[in-house]
Amino acid sequence: MFGIFLDTEANGLDPKVHRLIEVAYTVIDLLTGTEISSYHSVIFQDEKTFEKSNMESLKVNGFTYDEVKKGKFEKEILKDILVNFKKFKLSNENAIFICQNPSFDRIFLSQIVDVETQNLENWPYHWLDLASMFFSISMKNYKDDKNFLPWEIGLSKDSIASFYKIPKEKKPHKAKNGVAHLLLCYKTIVGFPCN
Repeated sequence: MFGIFLDTEANGLDPKVHRLIEVAYTVIDLLTGTEISSYHSVIFQDEKTFEKSNMESLKVNGFTYDEVKKGKFEKEILKDILVNFKKFKLSNENAIFICQNPSFDRIFLSQIVDVETQNLENWPYHWLDLASMFFSISMKNYKDDKNFLPWEIGLSKDSIASFYKIPKEKKPHKAKNGVAHLLLCYKTIVGFPCN
């Protein structure tokens, strides 16, 4: 089974108004922790689209129009991702997405790879999130040792990282850094059973 560790950045939070401006993922063998493939790109958006940006979102991800105007076009990104998924035969039968915030990542990624295409390509259907993994493990452990409850720690990736004494993610938040940090947290919390 493969994990597609994915992160995206957009110029806001509303997928009806805002657009994807960065995508990154790393495909990992979930048994061994071996990296199979990775992808990263900034995505071109025109000035009119970028002017609709939510300033708070741009504070978080640090993107400027100068960076975004140098990105790849959405159709190129679509082609790159489809070719990569086909090359490694990633499908609903052998892969899952793992994100920090899959509800955000999935809806914005669908701007590039629409749901119909995802279905036709038999893309993974399951989108798992790190916070739920941490929550489940913490609740199970609390049953045994009464040490802490997950909401006492917090469910943000940085809160989880701090609890495990992992460095916080580099700022500003970029998708490529987000994937690397997500992988580090996953390895620490869940691990790879054959590694």
